[in-house]
Amino acid sequence: MSPRGVATPDVRERLFDAAERVLAKDGPGALTSRAITTEAGCAKGLLHTHFAGLDEFVAELCLDRFARTAAKAQALLGLAGQGSVAANLNAVVLVLLHSGGPAVSSLAMTRPGAALRIREALKAGAPGFTTIQEAITCYLEAEHRLDRLADTVAPSIAALAIVGTAHHLLMTSWPGAPDPRTEMTRLVAALVGT
Repeated sequence: MSPRGVATPDVRERLFDAAERVLAKDGPGALTSRAITTEAGCAKGLLHTHFAGLDEFVAELCLDRFARTAAKAQALLGLAGQGSVAANLNAVVLVLLHSGGPAVSSLAMTRPGAALRIREALKAGAPGFTTIQEAITCYLEAEHRLDRLADTVAPSIAALAIVGTAHHLLMTSWPGAPDPRTEMTRLVAALVGT
């Protein structure tokens, strides 16, 4: 436990990681400010010092994870011509579906205040599924120009299928459900080859 009055480094990430562990262990119903701060090993009021409440915290957690995935997707273009196309895509898309992804998404959907904040942020330009889809499309177009993608693969359609499936798997998975990453890996292989 951090002593009172001592600055806690990387507070946001520490709390986000703790929340993901609570979700993975006990599910969305167990996520409370107290559970998060206890898991993070910090003062009980720390979450409310940095966030207006649990809805804002959940929204910021979701937006942070979207932004990370979008940044990884935007870096795909630099990988054109390297490695396998499927492996490059999986490295990006599977970030969304890591063990905490489905639980975080379902949590956001059950908290109307968080869902509203996320929608507003995405409308205002925060990176989300659209950013990820556009980045995947650009990457696949580059691979197509390098003749590393079959002529039958339409980059924008493949990107839509990948992102749409990731979204579907996030929204329909729950803690304890089969790992959605297996389905995603099979879809990517079917779309672009291995």
